[in-house]
Amino acid sequence: MGLVNGDMTINYGGQLLEIKGTVLFFVNPRVPHSLVNRVTPTSGYSCIFTETFISGRELQDSPLFRVGDNPVISLNPEQTSFMTGLFEKMLAVYNGDYLHKGELIKSCITLIIHEALRIQPPKHALPFKNGTSRIAHLFTDLLERQFPIERSNEPLRLRSAQDYANHLSIHVNYLNRAVKEVTGKPTSTHIAARIIAEAKALLQHSDWSVAEIAYALGFEYPAYFNNYFRRLTGSTPNAFRKV
Repeated sequence: MGLVNGDMTINYGGQLLEIKGTVLFFVNPRVPHSLVNRVTPTSGYSCIFTETFISGRELQDSPLFRVGDNPVISLNPEQTSFMTGLFEKMLAVYNGDYLHKGELIKSCITLIIHEALRIQPPKHALPFKNGTSRIAHLFTDLLERQFPIERSNEPLRLRSAQDYANHLSIHVNYLNRAVKEVTGKPTSTHIAARIIAEAKALLQHSDWSVAEIAYALGFEYPAYFNNYFRRLTGSTPNAFRKV
């Protein structure tokens, strides 16, 4: 997320967003985005954090990071001053030697998120440029809603492009073309990356056995999960857990 002051146009998930003045900008890394045009020099702050730093459920449920919602919130001078103070506080704490700096930074991030929602309550999703953008959005949103996995006895329901196509009631070829066109990556690549990210989170932050994690991620046998994880990461699940 960032506090940005400038005049620019950004392509965010197929939507052209105009940024003028000072805004808060929230970025979901799974939504393709790029700078289209910059009219004036920009200034401000940015804060990059992982899903494991802030509660995955908190991020998943927040419309600020949800695919299809507007991630830009315009600020007035008073709001700009308040948000600037929070970003400067995080920067000072990060560069300091306070023992619990992680918790303090996490509190600042949470406060920024809630203040942003208070300033601009969530609206309906922005209109899509075309059917391709809409399908890519529906896929990305559905993919994210499969996670985080909270129970080891409830396996992942959707694991293949065909599974997602069936759920969306479209042909798998149409889904693959739409996702590739909008994101530049195949549907299977997105699915694999998200499964591996969840596997890493469970290995690092849960006491589930490798077999339980394998089952929760939809693998029939732990050996299948071990081979899958090694092929995509170069490490076995047990070796990754010990790092």
